Amino acid sequence: MNIGIIGAGHIGSALAVRLVSLGHSVLIANSRGPETLGDVAQKTGATPATAKEAARHGEIIVVTIPLINIPDLPKDLFEGVPASVPVIDTSNYYPLLRDGHLHELETGSLTESEWVQQHLGRPVVKVFNNIYADHLEKKGQPVGAPGRIALPVAGDDEAAKRKVMDLVEELGFDAVDDGSLHESWRQQPGTPSYGADWPENKLREHLRSLGHERTAEQHQQFMAKHAEQEKQMAAQGIKLK
Repeated sequence: MNIGIIGAGHIGSALAVRLVSLGHSVLIANSRGPETLGDVAQKTGATPATAKEAARHGEIIVVTIPLINIPDLPKDLFEGVPASVPVIDTSNYYPLLRDGHLHELETGSLTESEWVQQHLGRPVVKVFNNIYADHLEKKGQPVGAPGRIALPVAGDDEAAKRKVMDLVEELGFDAVDDGSLHESWRQQPGTPSYGADWPENKLREHLRSLGHERTAEQHQQFMAKHAEQEKQMAAQGIKLK
């Protein structure tokens, strides 16, 4: 396939490495222009491009930039891109370390990817947000292999979600349907499955146990856990970009 990746950070680069190794044609973009992507191109094998070029190239498009920078993307980013092309959102909300406080996400009225979808003006599929980049690049395994990691996939367009789930499987992970985009809170930071690298049966059971509608208690519980995780990351000198 032709795949466009907008964002050349850890997740974008990890995906590029794997997708190129599988024979896909990958264009990768960042906010500073293709001329700054020489090292990324050498590492990944992907072709540097502008964001618009990457979007127009893709049979699947991956948007993998800091959540707070989503509104800065070109307003005509998807102009001319067929509505059938899935757009993957990998973003996470880190209010302390990077993004500041966003009211809709603090109150729980929107999930992270619903917020992204509103700003992009385009339906998105949420995946690759709850696995470490290094694991995404190196821990994919064949179907049925012991320890194969399962990844949750959420979205409202069933055809787009199916296409994305097939790509997840090709990358060496079990794709688990996490329901609608409104249900994608179940894979956000602070939830038990975030970064856990669970197998398919455990992930499916956990998602079922959380229910479909996020309660106020769940929202506060997971926000508090995420805040504590951010404090620990800050104390370790971890910086996000």
